[in-house]
Amino acid sequence: MPEYNKDGHPAASSQRNKEILQSDIGLPASPLVNGVAGGVQYLKGRGAQYNPKNRFLKNETVKEHIEAIDDWIEPNTETEYLEENAKGIVNKVDSPDVGMSYSMNPYQGCEHGCTYCYARNVHEYWGYSAGLDFERKIIVKKNAPDLLRKFLMNPKWESVPISLSGNTDCYQPAEKKFGITRQLLEVCLEFNQPVGIITKNAGILRDKDLLAKMAEKHLVSILVSITSFDEELRRVMEPRTTTAKQRLRTIKDLSEAGVRMGVMLGPMIPGLNEHELQRIMKAAAENGATFSAYTFIRLNGAIKLIFHDWLYKNFPDRADKVWHLIESGHGGKVNDSRWGVRMRGEGNISQLVAQQYARYTQKYGLNAERWELDTTKFMRPGGQMKLF
Repeated sequence: MPEYNKDGHPAASSQRNKEILQSDIGLPASPLVNGVAGGVQYLKGRGAQYNPKNRFLKNETVKEHIEAIDDWIEPNTETEYLEENAKGIVNKVDSPDVGMSYSMNPYQGCEHGCTYCYARNVHEYWGYSAGLDFERKIIVKKNAPDLLRKFLMNPKWESVPISLSGNTDCYQPAEKKFGITRQLLEVCLEFNQPVGIITKNAGILRDKDLLAKMAEKHLVSILVSITSFDEELRRVMEPRTTTAKQRLRTIKDLSEAGVRMGVMLGPMIPGLNEHELQRIMKAAAENGATFSAYTFIRLNGAIKLIFHDWLYKNFPDRADKVWHLIESGHGGKVNDSRWGVRMRGEGNISQLVAQQYARYTQKYGLNAERWELDTTKFMRPGGQMKLF
């Protein structure tokens, strides 16, 4: 069992970990309450356990540990919804290896709290931390449906698929309260605008009626993300998501409603969930999935610090092993920014994951079909259908 320092962080058991903990970004003291993991107090229901420094802010507020005074204990505060009068909703995606050209995100920040989420870094642009702030301060774009309608009415728009959840999950808990994603889908159906959706929340079933209508016109394709059937792992790694069993039910129900369904296996984390790849793909195929995608874990920006802190608090017995396996998949680092490599990794462990994925994709028919969303039906209200 590793030792923990006075701030609740694991003492570095290797030179590499020591460099991380003593980096110029640094790991501040963790506000930990409500539970115990690895011998330290733990914030239940949250993935990140502290707020790392925002790299864009020159100043920050900190609490000092004073002699003879107990450590500070922060309350596990409720989620705060911040309404934003957004200027735009559809964004051009320039990254060549993410499988989308345009995206729209009705929410910034995500209460699901997935510790590995690449979208955490974006929260720093809003002036918040990529840690707990990302999960507890959700920016809500209430004018998103009006912005989408205005965007689609622009005569310069030549319809191509737009992805919902290119950044944060459009069916996170906030959707039950605000219903913005449903309003966006209603606009898309009105214009016959095709969309791709990725989610890990069974709340999408509330919109089954709309999705079925869109599916009849080949206007929607959905990926449901499943990372593990181990409920103990899911509970701490993706604390406010629905269970894997519920996600399989989502695939089954929407598939039976005529919607093209797929499974997203990501990220695959060596030493934690990569051994479940076949089981997930088999179960998804048996429940109606017909295509799939996967990513190998990469920890860029502040996510490196958040994931490292989380890993050693939850899995102190194998944290070193997992961390070094991740490093082995990125040339000795935990992140690689090169296009085409960053999502798949390199080295023996990432190649093994890639080989298994290719084998089981073929075995379970999860990429056998050639299928595209239909952009030819796009039509502005009062106008004519797109002609070729």
